[in-house]
Amino acid sequence: MALSRTKKAELIKGYEDALKGSKSAVYIKFKGLSVQDTSILRGQLFNENTHYTVVKKTLWKRATDAAKIQGETPTTGEELAVVWGEDLLAPARISYEFSKTHKDSFAILGGIFDGVFKNQQEMLAIATIPPREVLLSQLAYLLKSPITRLAIGLSEVAKTKSA
Repeated sequence: MALSRTKKAELIKGYEDALKGSKSAVYIKFKGLSVQDTSILRGQLFNENTHYTVVKKTLWKRATDAAKIQGETPTTGEELAVVWGEDLLAPARISYEFSKTHKDSFAILGGIFDGVFKNQQEMLAIATIPPREVLLSQLAYLLKSPITRLAIGLSEVAKTKSA
């Protein structure tokens, strides 16, 4: 059934609002994804204040044009879903984790990151960035490591001097 002009205008406005309220959006191929799996995904996304929407590609294109997203639009397949949210990394990370268990029916195609279109490889690289807590612990380890080595070295020197 064809959509009326007013309904299309409402959808475009909704898509524009979603783009303006989000920092990143991930384009998803979802062919063959069951309703049960979609519900599980939506639950995971809801916990992270992230949203999943199946979009009409032509209307989404008009919304991205209106929002002045920079770069070249990624290639999409037959149908398109978008995972978007206020967190820069959460949409990509959750989509990537979900795609690991649903390889045949769910895949990242590209997306928008901080107002710029990204291709599939770039979005996958973004999706594999560790969470903030892990990065902070890695940084703390890197800062602690030289001090620990210095303390061990001084300890060994003190042992040889006293012997």
